[in-house]
Amino acid sequence: MIANAAALGDRVVRVGTRGSLLATTQAETVRAAITAAGVRTELVVVTTAGDKSAAPVQEIGVGVFTAALREALADKTIDVAVHSYKDLPTAEDERFTIGAIPQREDARDALVARDGLVLGELPAGSTVGTSAPRRIAQLRALGLGLDVQPLRGNLDTRIGKVTKGELDAVVVARAGLARIDRLDVVTEALEPVQFLPAPAQGALAVECRSDDHDLASVLATLDDPAARASVTAERALLAELEAGCTAPVGAIAEVVESIDEDGRVFEELSLRGCAAAVDGSDVIRASAVGPVDDADGIGRRVARELLDLGARDLVAVTEPSSSSTAASTQRPGGTEKGESIDA
Repeated sequence: MIANAAALGDRVVRVGTRGSLLATTQAETVRAAITAAGVRTELVVVTTAGDKSAAPVQEIGVGVFTAALREALADKTIDVAVHSYKDLPTAEDERFTIGAIPQREDARDALVARDGLVLGELPAGSTVGTSAPRRIAQLRALGLGLDVQPLRGNLDTRIGKVTKGELDAVVVARAGLARIDRLDVVTEALEPVQFLPAPAQGALAVECRSDDHDLASVLATLDDPAARASVTAERALLAELEAGCTAPVGAIAEVVESIDEDGRVFEELSLRGCAAAVDGSDVIRASAVGPVDDADGIGRRVARELLDLGARDLVAVTEPSSSSTAASTQRPGGTEKGESIDA
């Protein structure tokens, strides 16, 4: 038992999650890690307004996928909420703290295409499914003449659109496929030099109440410093742009090794970001490298460079708020209609 866990005694920590295969798989890895620290745990499924609606995410708002989990956390129905970090609002909520950002999965986007094709092999006019403005903008900017179609649903549903011949390809997060053991369907991992992922893509946010200090101490043992630094920079960029998580903004940060003039190896944080017009007519890019402990500052500097280049007009994609944040809970085994817009 980890020493911090002793303070929790016989308390059962309830780990909250949405009900999809991807969400419950992610939450189960976190629950197992907390259990391994010597804490009794239970997985609880929280149904969100987004799970009950088949409407496009731009209409219902990405916030519906996280608000219900947070309300369940606030009213003490659950003790821990496991989020796909990219779905969280950039504004901090003082009621909660991100107790851990575990080791991050590969942040790249992935192409799942018919006949094993890669992106450059898809003929002009090929139908590619995604509803994320970021992906739409970057796909169109490539100038391949692709027909980008709206797409929502869990990962199996999205993959099924290709296998059933309804679409020629879909673009999804590689991390999600890795977590549900479906990397076999990937025909190409899209390199960030060509196609930047969403800020915080591939990272989990393990959240608890701010006043739950004993539990926060346990969660801290699950934290990966490199993942936290990278995500901090990417979300600082998003916040400085005043852009929501459905805006056509991409970012990727990495902790990299550098060598100083005396031949000594040290670590730095490298960040690349972009903002794009949804019609594909313009993509602006900026990058910076700096100290790992200045992740927030690096993110904001890259954002300000993007703003100087005209990003403000490109990221003006509004996110409607959801009028319903009520949460219902159940034990694992529920289903849901869809993942987030950028799954």
